[in-house]
Amino acid sequence: MLGPRFAALILAAAAPGLAHAALVQIAVTGVTQARGHVRVELCPESRFLTDTCPIQGQAPASVGSTVVTIADVPPGQYAVQAFHDVTDQGVVHQNFLGVPREAIGFSNDAPLRLHGPRFKDAAFSVGREAQLITLKLRRLFGIGL
Repeated sequence: MLGPRFAALILAAAAPGLAHAALVQIAVTGVTQARGHVRVELCPESRFLTDTCPIQGQAPASVGSTVVTIADVPPGQYAVQAFHDVTDQGVVHQNFLGVPREAIGFSNDAPLRLHGPRFKDAAFSVGREAQLITLKLRRLFGIGL
């Protein structure tokens, strides 16, 4: 029978990319309803403000704050984009002007601009250590579901 240390060494050797991956927890505040899910995406700069971010997570919505945990995040520069998916349809609904109808948020509570925040304002580094990111959901122009 293999001991736990030996098994851990085998796992680390078999998956070298995961050996340096980190756990990232995103505490999303400003959740006003216990309906649906809070969805978050960790995006590299090339995918920020798109619907193609490669690292995603979700948790059932809890009034006040909801924590979404994402494991095995490779080291790098990321920005978080999040929204409260009250309808559980997996997309951010928009009005005819393109303004999100769900509450949205970004890491570092990056200031919103006409086309969303700049990556550099929302960016943070992920290394080998676990980390906690906190952001607040906001509604644009009082529009919402």
